[in-house]
Amino acid sequence: MTVRLPSIEQLKDISQTFGLALADDDLLSFRELMRGPIASCARLDRLVEPKLPVKYPRAPGYRPSSEENPYNAWYWKTEIKGASSGLLAGKSVAIKDNICVAGVPMMNGSQLLEGYVPEIDATVVTRILEAGGTIAGKAACEDLCFSGASHTSATGPILNPHNVKHSTGGSSGGSAAVVAAGDVPMALGGDQGGSIRTPSSWCGIYGLKPTWGLVPTTGSMPISYSVDHCGPMCASTEDVARLLTVIAGHDGLDPRTQLARTDDYLAALGKGLSGLRVGVLKQGFGHPESDPEVDRIARAAIDSLAATGATVSEVSIPMHYEGPHIWSGIILEGAAEMMLKGYGVGNNVAAYYPLSMQEAFARGMASRLNDASETVKLVLLLGEYLHRHYHNRYHSKAQNLRVLLRDAYDQALKDVDMLAMPTIPFTATPIPEPDCAREVYVDRALNMQANTCPFDVSGHPAFTIPCGRKDGLPVGLMLVGRHFEEARLIQAASAFEARKR
Repeated sequence: MTVRLPSIEQLKDISQTFGLALADDDLLSFRELMRGPIASCARLDRLVEPKLPVKYPRAPGYRPSSEENPYNAWYWKTEIKGASSGLLAGKSVAIKDNICVAGVPMMNGSQLLEGYVPEIDATVVTRILEAGGTIAGKAACEDLCFSGASHTSATGPILNPHNVKHSTGGSSGGSAAVVAAGDVPMALGGDQGGSIRTPSSWCGIYGLKPTWGLVPTTGSMPISYSVDHCGPMCASTEDVARLLTVIAGHDGLDPRTQLARTDDYLAALGKGLSGLRVGVLKQGFGHPESDPEVDRIARAAIDSLAATGATVSEVSIPMHYEGPHIWSGIILEGAAEMMLKGYGVGNNVAAYYPLSMQEAFARGMASRLNDASETVKLVLLLGEYLHRHYHNRYHSKAQNLRVLLRDAYDQALKDVDMLAMPTIPFTATPIPEPDCAREVYVDRALNMQANTCPFDVSGHPAFTIPCGRKDGLPVGLMLVGRHFEEARLIQAASAFEARKR
């Protein structure tokens, strides 16, 4: 790429956008003042930047046929083998398709990135390979991950293995479906509003959103810096503990991980529940959209924790009801600025930037934005409206209020070790018809997050575990702990899983 001085017409267009009253002589003067900075940009083009390492050989893989992919859950199949030994030896792992795997196509569920092939491995991918894992492929996801259901992906709806007429949940729907179908025991997901926990709950698997900053997102496409999380989605609690052990910890490139505190997650397995205090979150039940039977199943699961040795009491956190409003204020402008206008990477963060992904996404934004999902269009229009007409007020106020939300949970967690509630207030919804009204399309994508999105804002770890079924569809119980106390959640999940056997 060659950087050039702007033309007078280009500067005039920019000045008019911001209401600057500049004559042609002014513009010419500013143009001359830009020669030094533009020369620096030209020099940057000649310097060689560091790249994330690619340590294990691989073939590019292939797009699976419908016969091999009955739930439309795989975007791409591979077999990238890692080290000959390690904690994940013998384990195959699916990678959500917003995470870079070198030499393997990455679409992030969107036509805006169609045809892009990264040249880097994300940090979490390298760690999996170094631990002896095998990358089995890229799991399909929602269009730019902005949906909690599974009907917005550019490659078509992802089908729930328990009932193919129903959603897997999203945005990590492919990750949940390939684990639930038994294709792989482990997968990586991302979570900005519930995107690990919703599909894990609706597909009946184990899904852990770690504490914000515990797992690096280096080499992944974000939505919004302050709510981005990456974590394990697995067939068992033990597999969650194994995968989290491998991927957690500071990597030197994601500043969010500087304060990460890892733990011995495998040691938490099999410890039982004696002495653990569980707080039943009153506000996690009885939402207007709640299914009473889902509430009943979750309460029965909590009762079984008490029968296994935990101390159970009710906890009231009225601020929980404000969580979705605070989340909306953060993610709408955050996503519009970082994911869309920021060309998939944003700026002003001292982190690693995948330039090839940024450039590919910029081309897609320029040429294929009309092909984006209705949810992506909504986020762009509303986020930009709030930015232009309210000067980031609501994003800023929501960021300030997140402190109060976090503190409300922290205060309750002084008296109990974890909070418990239904993960999603209802079971998996039917996949809408292709010609459904936009209102149905959007509502079905975003109507399930009352209990999940507050913890993306507060950053607390949240673990969904399968706890029952209604009409053949899984129900999830969500356990929420103190920051960086994932081991306690794994301890409780392990005891619950053992009791079910």
